[in-house]
Amino acid sequence: MKNLIIIIEKSNDLFCAYSDNFEGAYGCGVTIEEAKNEALNGYELYLKENHLEKPNCPIVFRYDIESLLNFYKGIITLSGIERLTGINQKLLHHYLCGLKKPRSTQKEKIINGLKKLGHELVEL
Repeated sequence: MKNLIIIIEKSNDLFCAYSDNFEGAYGCGVTIEEAKNEALNGYELYLKENHLEKPNCPIVFRYDIESLLNFYKGIITLSGIERLTGINQKLLHHYLCGLKKPRSTQKEKIINGLKKLGHELVEL
């Protein structure tokens, strides 16, 4: 069974969550958690209203870079992300605020830096 993939994106004033591969999974919120919950609630409601059985599949959340940095900003500082990625804090702040969009190489640096941190934490 395929994963339920929910994409989190930052708009001008809200976070939006939606799925391209499952009907009904969409929502918005002031925080990422609100957007996630709204999307999951919408998905559950869609299944209930259409008398469908909930598939037994994992839920995977994917973030755009702006949302990813916003999600972790209270956990990992920009100076920490700079050490993980080699991208300076000022540029990371521009990505976080949506002032600039990262190139694909910069996205990869951020994703790989956070994955490396995650692997190191799992090994503890």
